[in-house]
Amino acid sequence: MRGGGEYGPGWHQAALKKNRLRAYEDFAAVAEDLVDRKLTSVKHLGIEGASNGGLLVGNMLTLYPSLVGAVVCQVPLLDMQRYSHLLAGASWMEEYGDPDKPEEWEFIRTFSPYQNVKANAQYPPVLFMTTTRDDRVHPGHARKMMAKMKDSVVCETAPMSLTPGTRMGPYEIVARIAAVAAWSRYVILTSRPGTASRPGAEPAG
Repeated sequence: MRGGGEYGPGWHQAALKKNRLRAYEDFAAVAEDLVDRKLTSVKHLGIEGASNGGLLVGNMLTLYPSLVGAVVCQVPLLDMQRYSHLLAGASWMEEYGDPDKPEEWEFIRTFSPYQNVKANAQYPPVLFMTTTRDDRVHPGHARKMMAKMKDSVVCETAPMSLTPGTRMGPYEIVARIAAVAAWSRYVILTSRPGTASRPGAEPAG
């Protein structure tokens, strides 16, 4: 995926700010390829991401809902209109842009999952997980996204808020992993209402 640092500065810079959508387009292309080559099906394809990866899967949820069967979205960035005012958000403006500048908000809004939820759309089941122990990503992102989706769209949402404090212990980490595994297995192996089928290769929205 463009935007990562694994292939050097140029690869990273290829998906910054106004080009950020390229990263999500790349991820969507991989999902499509897995299905096209019959390595899996949409129903059995689950995705998971945390922090910046939570923003990634959040965009898959809102921009490409027909490509995946389940989404696990952990301590995510989702409201990109306010991210720079919450915790460490301001330190990422070189990556995403400044939403307080109208000219930059115009491209940021295209990859802001919270703003891209559509009332008439159907989304795959999603599990939101957050914590007050993260000093970088505010739990409000996941909480308000879950509330918006439960109130306005056809989607199964499952909230999970981890225990407040300063650090996760080993038992809490194991509990989180177990919860994700149990929920994912339940959703992917069971025919669930709200799971989108793939009508074609075009992204929704």
